[in-house]
Amino acid sequence: MPKARSDKPQTCPSVAYRNEEFLNGRDGRSIRILSEYLQPLSHFREAMVHDTVVFFGSARTEEDGPMGRYYLEARELARRVTEWSDSLTDAQRRFVVTTGGGPGIMEAANRGAIDAGGKTIGLNIGLPFEQEPNPYITPELCFEFHYFFMRKFWFAYLAKALVVFPGGFGTLDELSELLTLAQTRKLEKRIVIILYGSSFWKEVLNFEALVKYGMISKEDLDLFEYADDPDTALAILRDGLTEHWLKPEAPIHKEEEETPAIARSRV
Repeated sequence: MPKARSDKPQTCPSVAYRNEEFLNGRDGRSIRILSEYLQPLSHFREAMVHDTVVFFGSARTEEDGPMGRYYLEARELARRVTEWSDSLTDAQRRFVVTTGGGPGIMEAANRGAIDAGGKTIGLNIGLPFEQEPNPYITPELCFEFHYFFMRKFWFAYLAKALVVFPGGFGTLDELSELLTLAQTRKLEKRIVIILYGSSFWKEVLNFEALVKYGMISKEDLDLFEYADDPDTALAILRDGLTEHWLKPEAPIHKEEEETPAIARSRV
């Protein structure tokens, strides 16, 4: 016989968006991914961040270590970029220094931006070693990612320039990703790419050999430039960003004329 119904009200699980078991489970993955897009987007809009200059480089580069020169120069370059950016009259064209949020070169660049009194972004990711947010990131612009691909999306989405200091697997991965997007014109914008430390990069990556064996075109070497000091790097950044993004204004597709500026940097 069927059990008698209880007069006690039925207890249902919490609503889906408060159900941690669901959100952290397999079926909640798409929501977690979407959250890693929407949360940064909301913060960038509120902070009026429309353009970034991304610094890549090793998390293992220490200020007083054997590669400490690069730490000091990343800090100095980020300071100068921020000072130049803050001198621009258009508040929607602020080239905000952005890093992966960790130690080493990332810390140096965030620190340099703070030295200049500017805002600076850290796109951190949870890793079993090396990666914890450094203390120089603007608090409301510090983000923690689980998915590498969403973190990479935010590196590319707003970037108008990329400065790549010596680094390991992660740096090579990020550099290759952006070079591929630029080469295949999947970036609907012009991006300035600087390889900082020509002796390191020419030893580690033999681009001329790739041309020699027909793996890339000779014209692909024009996608980036080398720099060995903050003066040279700043000149390349200032000239390239001015030419492509300040004078003349970046072209806007007709259907995007009514959308926020943040939506115009597409990958």
